[in-house]
Amino acid sequence: MPSVFRAELTVNYQIIKQLKFKTMLNRYETVFILTPVLSEDQMKEAVNKFRGLIEKAKGAKIIHEEKWGLKKLAYPIQKKSTGFYHLFEFEAEGSFIKDYEVAFKRDERILRFLTVKLDKHAIAYNEKKRAAKQKIEELS
Repeated sequence: MPSVFRAELTVNYQIIKQLKFKTMLNRYETVFILTPVLSEDQMKEAVNKFRGLIEKAKGAKIIHEEKWGLKKLAYPIQKKSTGFYHLFEFEAEGSFIKDYEVAFKRDERILRFLTVKLDKHAIAYNEKKRAAKQKIEELS
């Protein structure tokens, strides 16, 4: 086998090897409800805990964060009729989500949470919604 072909095969093998170990980051959105009996500092501490989990994860980053505030629940959860809503939109590996949700389940300050993987249409919708909101704020 000529050395040119052998060198080309070696380069192709190295490229395939790099692609194999490269992980794909998916876009996720998590909404969680904190118990209403928390003080402002306790609520911020809980939010910072989950923000920190995302930031410490390998390759993960927060895209957008919203504090929705105190809202009335559709039905009582743990005998509570209101809760503090918070949203994170972030990119992370799929393996991170399992550990992230375990942290939510173990925290007694969390009433409910939901994490969904965003498809390309949801990502486009969220970006369009944020751009419109930013434009309205600039005009105000």
